[in-house]
Amino acid sequence: MKDSCVLITGATKGIGWALSRRLADAGCHVVGIARNTAEVDFPGYLYECDLSDAGQTEDVLRVIREKFPVDAIVNNVGSAISQPLGSVGLKDLFESFDLNVRTAVQVTQAFVDSMKTRRKGRIINLCSLAVRGARDATSYAAAKSAIIGCTRSWALDLAEYGITVNAVAPGAIDTEMFMNAIPSGDATQPPAGQVPMGRLGTPNEVAALIAFLLSDEAGFITGQIIGIDGGGSLGGSSS
Repeated sequence: MKDSCVLITGATKGIGWALSRRLADAGCHVVGIARNTAEVDFPGYLYECDLSDAGQTEDVLRVIREKFPVDAIVNNVGSAISQPLGSVGLKDLFESFDLNVRTAVQVTQAFVDSMKTRRKGRIINLCSLAVRGARDATSYAAAKSAIIGCTRSWALDLAEYGITVNAVAPGAIDTEMFMNAIPSGDATQPPAGQVPMGRLGTPNEVAALIAFLLSDEAGFITGQIIGIDGGGSLGGSSS
């Protein structure tokens, strides 16, 4: 993995930030894309872009493609909004699919041909425990379920080129996005109380899993959806 060039979307917060630092420490060339880049001491090359704007995204990807031989992509950027069924705004639904799915497709397609030519590469899509069902999460769960379909399809498309494609499905991770997305009706029970291990996961723990999937040692793992949720996908709780 050392000297590999890894592109990370949503690279300045939460899981993306933890992963950027971990990979830089491992000797990778990290290329980050984020909407907020002011006063960020990024451990690599950082590009400012509102990924919800497809045109702006294409312009930034063109610049990156001309400068860097991207070996791996981590489609980390996403958004979550809590809305109960019956109050799901169609605009919010479309925007969720746009940022979570369109962005992953657009970013991946920008670099996949060069990966195929070199017959190597890694693609990691950030999914979510929400695909198993989550209260008030219609838009987010549906968009992340679509990411699973992309992951499995891309794995089949790219296996013959030695390119692996996997998804990581975090559960309750101590990030700003997770805390902001908790439905107000769940306030009677702390988020950690819903995790069998009795605590939230950390961005560093998710970053460690992603770093392994990017490594040479993970070369025979593809098309998998790997949970990191403290047992949350088992259906139990600590209380």
